Parts: sequence; structure tokens; C-alpha cells
Amino acid sequence: MTEKKETKTKTKKAPARNALPARNAAHIAAGGRGDAGGASVYIETVGRRKTSVARVRYFAKSDKGILINDKKLNDYFPTDELRGIVESPMKKAKIEKYEITAKLSGGGIHSQAEALRHGISRALIESNAELRGELKPLGFLMRDPRMKERRKFGLKKARKAPQWSKR
Repeated sequence: MTEKKETKTKTKKAPARNALPARNAAHIAAGGRGDAGGASVYIETVGRRKTSVARVRYFAKSDKGILINDKKLNDYFPTDELRGIVESPMKKAKIEKYEITAKLSGGGIHSQAEALRHGISRALIESNAELRGELKPLGFLMRDPRMKERRKFGLKKARKAPQWSKR
């Protein structure tokens, strides 16, 4: 006399792909940023170097500076060298009034700084195509593709083979 237990599986209805969350009139009027009067139009680009990825949003008509992973530039990059790398496209393009928000992930801190520089440079070119002539010779638009090579079967590392014995 075995009793069968019926198991109920709960299924959650997935939201439609193009469905947007309900938003109030102030949010829509602000261009989706939440502040009714600020710069709402932005350019979104991606910068990469090695395994670092920087998702950059560039607001041209604002002067709030650079915000990285919800931290100020000085808090995220502790050294002047790294801050100089990040701000170099803006200095070369002679742009003083800007707001940049970025999400950084992967890689080391120096690689992240150069990925952010790559993303900022791409955003500047998207806003003003004439800056390409200034930024390209400096190498700001070049993506560094070097990454760790994958391990192959039969080997200890990517290319290191086990010790060979004659007999």
C-alpha cells in the first residue's frame, strides 16, 4: 500500500521581453534618470582591455565628474597614474564639462583603468567624430586582446607538457 505523493511545481511567469516597468511622469520626463532637471541624454559604449570590461555612459551636458561602480574616481583609483589614464581622453579632447558613469568588471586595476579609457574614447568619438584624429594616434581606441590561453587536455598548462621520459 504505497501512496503516491503528488508534487506541485511552482512556475513563475516570465515577464515579456520588451515589457518596461511602470514609471511615473517625473521619471519619464527626466529621460529615465530619476532627476527631473539633469542631463538625460547619454551615449553608452563598451571599453575592453585583456579581461577587463567597462560599460560607460557619457553625459555631455553635465559636470558631475566620473562615477565608477557607484564610487567617485578618487576612491576607486587610488593613484594619480591610474586617474591620469582614465582622464587622458578628456584632457586630449579639451573637454572640461562632462559626467561619466561606468560599471567595471574583470582584470586588474590597471587593466580596468585602460578599459575605461577605451570606453570613454569610444563615447567621445560617438559624440564628435572629429576627435578620432586626435585619439587614434595616441592608442586610446585600440583594444588589447591578450588573454590567458586555455588549458589543453594532455598538457599541464596551456603549452607545458608533462615531463618526457625515454623509457
